[in-house]
Amino acid sequence: MPDYLLEKQAGGVVCGVDEAGRGPWAGPVVAGAAILTPGCLDADWVGGLDDSKKLGRAGREKLFDILVAETPTGVGSASVAEIDSLNILQATLLAMDRAVKNMIRDHGATPGLALVDGNRTPGLACPARCVVGGDGKSLSIAAASIIAKVSRDAIMADLARQYPGYGWERNAGYGTPEHRRALADHGLTPHHRRTFAPIRRILEAQDMGDESREDSIS
Repeated sequence: MPDYLLEKQAGGVVCGVDEAGRGPWAGPVVAGAAILTPGCLDADWVGGLDDSKKLGRAGREKLFDILVAETPTGVGSASVAEIDSLNILQATLLAMDRAVKNMIRDHGATPGLALVDGNRTPGLACPARCVVGGDGKSLSIAAASIIAKVSRDAIMADLARQYPGYGWERNAGYGTPEHRRALADHGLTPHHRRTFAPIRRILEAQDMGDESREDSIS
């Protein structure tokens, strides 16, 4: 379970940073930032903080509401166009930078250090330290994980209403069997990541089909 040890060792104002959505075939990558200090939340809610992937949707959403109401938080994203032009790693780092900047802008809380989940340090508006598996070690990162995950799920649910049939309200754009079937039945949308291998293969197959049709016509 995550705790405050890393925050206490760092001293001063520390924020956690994490992302959601590096692996899906569709939708943006979203990052969250959160400043969580001892005593800022009820002990029962602190005990419930954990890596967002281990929590159910209802638990994540309840903790999200509490975090947004009680602590400085920020959300940043990078679009599908940015993912395809920069690559997913650089787009993720960009989303993290935006999350921290938005937190500072909205709350006037400039951290002295950011604890970042993973092994690559983004360029942030404050010093940063990577923590591999950080969402299971640091409460600040665990909080940021929840901010990122719930925010992205809401974005994908909205996109699902615009593009029904892909199940994004359930699979969040990941390559589930439901999503695969929808791609076969309905094709690509503007929100699919063209540089991701499964989507790129669909595009290549379409190009080959177009070339075959042109050859048969000529």
